[in-house]
Amino acid sequence: MNNFELLELEQDGSKISPVLPKNIKNYMIDIDGTICDDIPNEEPERMETANLYPDALKTINKWFDEGHIITFFTSRIEKHREVTEKWLNKHGFKYHGILMGKPRGGNYHWIDNHIVRATRYEGKFSDLIEETTSIQVFKK
Repeated sequence: MNNFELLELEQDGSKISPVLPKNIKNYMIDIDGTICDDIPNEEPERMETANLYPDALKTINKWFDEGHIITFFTSRIEKHREVTEKWLNKHGFKYHGILMGKPRGGNYHWIDNHIVRATRYEGKFSDLIEETTSIQVFKK
């Protein structure tokens, strides 16, 4: 997958979950409505001919070339994997993996012991910038 040494150890020598170097991001990118037309699972025949969002291809491939990890995280189901991979490859996307079966419906609230940053796609892929916003956190 990459050339990074991801092994992390507790002080007692026990293994813990791997952590990427600070300059490398683990991008989890949706497919439908984010890099191409928004196509529901109920219309899989449209997946093969979905219109590409060209700025998504350019930006994602740039991130890949910079050494970031690119994983598509989609609500498409496992039986749509082949058509999805074929479409991504036809358009020249560089990526490390695809996770199928993301819950549908939006309003995602990701809870993790690692840093999680969320960016809502609003019609244009470009370089990311820093902004300050409010977030929900666990009550102390």
